[in-house]
Amino acid sequence: MYDCQLYLVTPPTLDPVAFAPDLARALDAGPVAAVQLRLKDVPDDTILRAIDTLRPVAQERDVAFILNDRPDLVCRSGCDGAHVGGEDMDAAAARTLLGDRLQLGVSCYDSRDLAMRAGEAGADYVAFGAFFPSVSKETDIRASVELLTWWSTMMELPVVAIGGITADNCAPLVRAGADFLAVISAVWSHPEGPAAGVRAMNAAINAA
Repeated sequence: MYDCQLYLVTPPTLDPVAFAPDLARALDAGPVAAVQLRLKDVPDDTILRAIDTLRPVAQERDVAFILNDRPDLVCRSGCDGAHVGGEDMDAAAARTLLGDRLQLGVSCYDSRDLAMRAGEAGADYVAFGAFFPSVSKETDIRASVELLTWWSTMMELPVVAIGGITADNCAPLVRAGADFLAVISAVWSHPEGPAAGVRAMNAAINAA
């Protein structure tokens, strides 16, 4: 069995009040390391209301609640950390804003150089991907399984694999050394509901 955990990313659009029970069912269905709230192109008030509704659902279950893009809002909303990408705040600036206590994740796509620089800037984890075509986010970037193997062999910093990951295709990523698998559709669009999606992903991780 590999030491790999599930990392849930929220759907790109959601009604927090309606989504909260789904999130609770997903987190109660099996081990989840973190939940990332990813809301694009919405006002700050909308993000903060979503945090107020969803953060307690995760934190009451000892699951880290991470905010995408906005380290500045993390510091005023009680989140456990922030995740930034290439179009967001610089990793070093985000680390300065978050301080030493809060978590920082950095998207590094298919770039070893970006990942090493993120580690030097104080990231708590780096994320590579997309590994497979994704229905949640269009991208031409394809990270290789060999990149995960190289990173997990050479570096101690945890690594997240993201992009089109499902229970059917995740085994090579687990065996390559991914510490976390970030998923969206595999859980939230599972035909039997999000709880079944979590169970299926965890079963696939354990079977890899």
